[in-house]
Amino acid sequence: MTPAPDPATPDPGAPDPAAADPAAREAAAAGSAPAFDALRAGALGLLTGGGIDVSDPVYAGPLARLSQAAGGLLASLAPGTLWPDLPPAGGPGNVTGSYGRLRRIATAWATPGTAQHGDDAVAARVVDALDVLHERHYNERLPETGNWWFWEIGTPAHLSRLCVLLGDRLDATRLDAYLGAVDRFCPDADRRTGNPQAGESGANRADKAAILAFRGIAGRSADKLALARDGLSDVRDGGLRSVFRHVESGDGFYRDGSFIQHECVAYTGSYGLSLIIAVAEALALLDGSPWQVRDPGLPVVLDAVERSYAPFVHDGLLMDTVRGRAATRQAFSDAVAGHGLIGAVLLLAGSAPEPYAGRFRELAKGWIERGKARPYLEHADVPETRRAVAVLRDGSVEAAPGPVGHFVFPSMDRIVHRRPTWSFALSLSSRRIAAYEAINGENLRGWYTGDGMTYLYTSDLGQFGEGFWPTVDPYRLPGTTVDDRERADLSFRVHCPPGAWAGGAVLGGRYGAAAMELASEGASLRALKSWFFLDAAVVALGSGITGSDGRGVVTVVENRATEARPHVGDGWAHLPGVAGYVLDGAQCAVETRTGRWRDINAGDDTGGAGEPVTRRYASLWIDHGVDPVNASYAYTVLPGATREWTRRYRARRPVRVAANTARLQAVRARGLLAAVFWTAGTLGEIAVDAPCVVIMRRAGGRVAVAVADPSRTVDVVTITLDRPLGGLIRADDTVTARTGETTAVTVELGGSLGATHTFELSANGPRSPRCDR
Repeated sequence: MTPAPDPATPDPGAPDPAAADPAAREAAAAGSAPAFDALRAGALGLLTGGGIDVSDPVYAGPLARLSQAAGGLLASLAPGTLWPDLPPAGGPGNVTGSYGRLRRIATAWATPGTAQHGDDAVAARVVDALDVLHERHYNERLPETGNWWFWEIGTPAHLSRLCVLLGDRLDATRLDAYLGAVDRFCPDADRRTGNPQAGESGANRADKAAILAFRGIAGRSADKLALARDGLSDVRDGGLRSVFRHVESGDGFYRDGSFIQHECVAYTGSYGLSLIIAVAEALALLDGSPWQVRDPGLPVVLDAVERSYAPFVHDGLLMDTVRGRAATRQAFSDAVAGHGLIGAVLLLAGSAPEPYAGRFRELAKGWIERGKARPYLEHADVPETRRAVAVLRDGSVEAAPGPVGHFVFPSMDRIVHRRPTWSFALSLSSRRIAAYEAINGENLRGWYTGDGMTYLYTSDLGQFGEGFWPTVDPYRLPGTTVDDRERADLSFRVHCPPGAWAGGAVLGGRYGAAAMELASEGASLRALKSWFFLDAAVVALGSGITGSDGRGVVTVVENRATEARPHVGDGWAHLPGVAGYVLDGAQCAVETRTGRWRDINAGDDTGGAGEPVTRRYASLWIDHGVDPVNASYAYTVLPGATREWTRRYRARRPVRVAANTARLQAVRARGLLAAVFWTAGTLGEIAVDAPCVVIMRRAGGRVAVAVADPSRTVDVVTITLDRPLGGLIRADDTVTARTGETTAVTVELGGSLGATHTFELSANGPRSPRCDR
């Protein structure tokens, strides 16, 4: 799909063509009944699935699940006190949770085909419970206490939708009272009510805009619908925090595809997921109305589906590497998050123009069909089922395969390498991007998740899903180099390490090299870590591993939740169904580990269960001893390899380590050289005069080169090749070449924010009389 152009300076405050139309303006001002009737019908369809054919067997499952859930909640609902296991007096999180349960019941009541549909007694019980919550726990007279999110987003999100679902079952007095509470805590999308100096951004802004849209429909308020539309674009502040613009710092989408929330946390799969869901809802609710979103920056979000989200979806799983503390939520696995993205993309397809709409359906169809870990139709609600079935039954929609290539996200220190049958993700951190975030009782043991943790996805789709995070040894995460100290659980802490190096380069969208400067939090341990991504292998190197705290240090090659038994050979190991590993001096262990979700997440509304969870792990690691000095490691991961292939790979060594020191780390393969120059230096035929990452490949009479500065500290680098080459065939604007007996290429790296610069030279003499650029 060819992305629509991103305006350099979108004008979200531009006059809305619909508002300029006299008829539309009159409808908006007068709040015409037909306009609002249509809006509510659309909102009700979004929440319940609309006029589905309840006799279609495909809806039997979702209707039964909804009926069962609502029936169970009704059975335990106690008059006056609501649910004993979720007392509203216990805090704002319990209030939000109570509204959420009532919303589930109201959804069943409003959905044809459920056991509760249209039951007056069910509606009456919901309204009685709403009265209790309003009178005692959530009204315009109360001050915010505890976490602001419950007051300004969590509860009004449920309550505004409840008002739409119940419709005329709420008399005018009740409706005004409930919506008055929403207006008190979520009056607009622009400001934090409890802290008016804080402007909302990213997912929080989008969530509030969706609340305003539902609230405007429920209350038939043209003003609130205008606030919903304008809030997405941040008309109030001239587009400063619009969700439809690329940002250069702070929260939102970056031009390289990154998504950040909380200023420094990679959050595509959590806050970014909330944002795209909320935007999809708001666009769907307002589509075709006088308040339709017409911001010229809309392609920023539409392009993000493929640029920001798709690289992190492996067979329906939304990777934990971009889910931050949300990965520790028991009810919110990578598969559940993937389902949320599928639903959002299908909903977006309903209001997006072509070619976006068609491409979104193709992507969603592919994710659904490959999503075997948690089949979509076995878990989707009625509205999501309706949209999914329409795509699955449409023979004109081709299921899109997963992306294949190498993807670097410099602005959030994340790398993804993808092949048709496997994916390999890498979590880095720096002084720009947090190694972890642990707030609100979540991610209590996430100390090392940003220290070079690796995520290997193969046909073993349950690896990072049910039970991984509470049972994995948090001191032994794959890819990390750690010491053996014990650490206290985290509490309200976001940690950005002091190092500048984190990121990498990509060549031809196919090969990659990445590096990170490790400075262990609260310890003397230091290391230089690099990864090289090839067609069938990932090579990991470590050097300069030094510590002086009297502790043992190890590098974890793998720590896999699996029932398979590893086989260890001479300089190699194999884990059936996962990968082969080529390395010397590794140690291997198999152990059964037991943990509790509550141990890693005690959040008010996300806290896990206290029951023990048990999983069996196979682990490989390299022991560097106590207080190592300039220790090193080298290992190769062969995803999906058989035992015999691994053994033969070890014997043939098609990829060789060319250097692994504190100055230079590099590998060579056939026609390919990939190097991390930690300082200026020389390797064989190539020399650089400043630190950088370089990938060079010779093929078809050409030499293709990619270079990047993950540290963002170098303005210009000159790459010298000690042989005569032809002129530039292709080059970025930042590249200048001088050819002769040697070839010197100057690349302007300053201000490129870690991006890759590429050029291609003729390997067979000058291409044309002009060699300079």
